[in-house]
Amino acid sequence: MAIDAFSALNGAASGGGTATTSNAAGSADRFLKLLVTQMQNQDPLNPLDNAQVTSQMAQINTVAGVEKLNDTVAGLNRQFLQMQALQGASLVGRDVTLAGNRLHLDAEGSAVGGFALGGPADRVRVEVLNGAGRVVDTLDLGAQTSGRHAFEWQAPAGAAAEGSEYSFRVTATSGTTAVSSVALMRDSVRSVSLTGDMLVLETRWSGLVDYAEVLAVS
Repeated sequence: MAIDAFSALNGAASGGGTATTSNAAGSADRFLKLLVTQMQNQDPLNPLDNAQVTSQMAQINTVAGVEKLNDTVAGLNRQFLQMQALQGASLVGRDVTLAGNRLHLDAEGSAVGGFALGGPADRVRVEVLNGAGRVVDTLDLGAQTSGRHAFEWQAPAGAAAEGSEYSFRVTATSGTTAVSSVALMRDSVRSVSLTGDMLVLETRWSGLVDYAEVLAVS
């Protein structure tokens, strides 16, 4: 009774459900043994077609090539993660810019924030709010170009101590037309770690942050 070597090989390899073949060399060896068995048991009146043998050999070569490619990609991914971890370690102690509208006072009672404009504006205004949501100060920044901008806010005398949290909102207009804006905040990196295949930063104010969320490093 004729045996399809490639189908039998696939059946043996997939017997464990999600199990994969051990390696390309082992797969090729099993294929050759099955092919020899197939030829030994072929029907003399209906011998194995050369085209069929060629097709099965091409398929096993494809399987071997895919396995080698998967091994190569896995190796490159490990190297990429190692490089990413090394790069991430250099961020410890540095400031990063993230999307957010929080302001935290430093020892001198000042805080740094930012925003990104979707287009040029002839008037930009930043309102600083306390924890209760009440406006405590307003900064008129005048005309600004599109893109990212930073500002510094000095808290009034008698404001809360270092680390006190405020928030802000940005209003930008060009004539009577509103210009889109995104609030940006500054945070500091305390440590980095690899979680699965992602680089995660532990920041002072925002907690755990995916490295992909970092917009700038200073």
